[in-house]
Amino acid sequence: MSYQDVYNRWKNDPEAFWMQAADAIDWDTLPSKALTDKGDHMYEWFADAKVNTCWNAVDRHVEAGRGEQTAIIHDSPITHSKREISYVELRNRVASLAGALRAKGVEKGDRVIIYMPMIPEALEAMLACARLGAIHSVVFGGFAANELAVRIDDAKPKAIIAASCGLEPGRVVHYKPLLDGAIDVATHKPDFCVIFQREQEVAQLVEGRDFNWHGFQYGVKPAECVPVEGNHPAYILYTSGTTGQPKGVVRHTAGHLVALNWTMKNVFNVDPGDVFWAASDVGWVVGHSYITYAPLIHGNTTIVFEGKPVGTPDAGTFWRVISEHKVKTFFTAPTAFRAVKREDPKGEFVKKYDLSCLDQVFLAGERADPDTIMWAQDQLQKPIIDHWWQTELGYPAICNPVGIELLPVKLGSPSLPMPGYDMKVLDECGNELPAGELGAIVSKLPLPPGTLPTLWNAEDRFKKSYLTNFPGYYETGDAGMIDEDGYVYIMARTDDVINVAGHRLSTGGMEEVLAGHPDVAECAVIGVADQLKGQTPVGFLCLNAGADRDYGEVVKEVVKLVREKIGPVAAFKLAVVVDRLPKTRSGKILRGTMVSIADGTKWKMPATIDDPVILDEITEALKSLGYAQA
Repeated sequence: MSYQDVYNRWKNDPEAFWMQAADAIDWDTLPSKALTDKGDHMYEWFADAKVNTCWNAVDRHVEAGRGEQTAIIHDSPITHSKREISYVELRNRVASLAGALRAKGVEKGDRVIIYMPMIPEALEAMLACARLGAIHSVVFGGFAANELAVRIDDAKPKAIIAASCGLEPGRVVHYKPLLDGAIDVATHKPDFCVIFQREQEVAQLVEGRDFNWHGFQYGVKPAECVPVEGNHPAYILYTSGTTGQPKGVVRHTAGHLVALNWTMKNVFNVDPGDVFWAASDVGWVVGHSYITYAPLIHGNTTIVFEGKPVGTPDAGTFWRVISEHKVKTFFTAPTAFRAVKREDPKGEFVKKYDLSCLDQVFLAGERADPDTIMWAQDQLQKPIIDHWWQTELGYPAICNPVGIELLPVKLGSPSLPMPGYDMKVLDECGNELPAGELGAIVSKLPLPPGTLPTLWNAEDRFKKSYLTNFPGYYETGDAGMIDEDGYVYIMARTDDVINVAGHRLSTGGMEEVLAGHPDVAECAVIGVADQLKGQTPVGFLCLNAGADRDYGEVVKEVVKLVREKIGPVAAFKLAVVVDRLPKTRSGKILRGTMVSIADGTKWKMPATIDDPVILDEITEALKSLGYAQA
């Protein structure tokens, strides 16, 4: 069956399409219908079903006789350790932890915050909550105390599960003092905390409040799976909001199960038993969907990797893990590949490993510039699939669905909408724009199963953020265009479309040109305020390792390239070479913060920033161009 056949089958009868996909899930009570329209553009999927996520992700594989299959591989080049956990072992560990949480009063509907590094226990904590019908909220391990406190006050957890520490190359991140600080600051106090003590650091426990992970479970009766309603929240995941107050994205249980399971074969092209690796973190949506839930629901082996693309120990670490653990499908962020390419532009490390097990690579999280995709294609000789989705959506919305059909690749486009998504490009007044014109990317309501039905305790904010500007559509917040073949191009966040002397231009389009320069490893373009033109573009360039050139010459060459490829209309004249770009821990470039620095407007240190020192370097670079003076 072709992509077009599958997409048409969805379009002709969306509810029948998703009811059929629901056959792959084990239900306690079958849904009587797929979609519930609650009015006012609010929808729920499989709302009247009863189901348990942990059963579907763990127990059912054991019951089906596949208990000895490896469920989780933990690979930590930082601790030089590797271990495997089978499905039967995972079931026993999760049931034990869930039983201990239940004995301390955690029940269906209670919230539990999880604050852990990339260790299997993080997945076990998520699954233990799912087993009880408790609603977990994973906060990226090492988040600042104040940011954790904000999430504690919003979610009001009965318990917090944390580790004593996280590990970065060359340093230990002390989680427990951050957790203690957050609880001190927060108005809401959890009933208790469970601390997994890592051998690299044993934390001080607070008498009466904190319990040791192992001691806490001793002698407790394991918990069985608690069926929950289809519209029961599986989790809350906070994503940064423009107001500084994080948005708690809610995921309903049944739609999450159905949609994620469907993507594993149709999008990522893996069969049960295959090894799937998403090199992300459980604190982000990719970690929820494609480290923890989707691979386990589908009966795959998932890899939990504690390391970095470079420096643990070198730019070959991805290829070692793929080769050693026989990874069939690999998923990472373009920023990770750019880091590898910068260290190893000629791919010397790729040649050291047997990658015959690898069938395809998926990139998401930041715009995948054509240069990075072509580099990866040249080095790996495998399909490199750019795809697009968001924390809110939970799984790929625009993609080349390899498991259905490998479509022709168009560089710069994540390809075509998946079933469930009817994408349009609208102007500011809500009129649909013709092919090739830049506008706001939206998807017709209802959104498919597994996407956000609302925000935690903030329905008005949900409507205002996503539904109000374009009635009848979900507003993605991204700008782009759709070509005559239906391929979607995501060019930038709507905020990153700049207005240069009346011309609407995409910073993503300029970045694509800069990235095509042979010496440029990575780049960013921002629009800074200009009295004459409204905004003017400024480029930041990171050069490849070994690019020993006069920086002024490189800048001249990229300015010329933009003029040739985009035209004088871009008014691109300013660029500066920097060592690195400011990023979140998940690899997104902090363009908005860079704009605020350039324009001299007030800004707040982003909670998710990887290394705050970089912002000082960016400020100095902008000053050298005559900006950031305020």
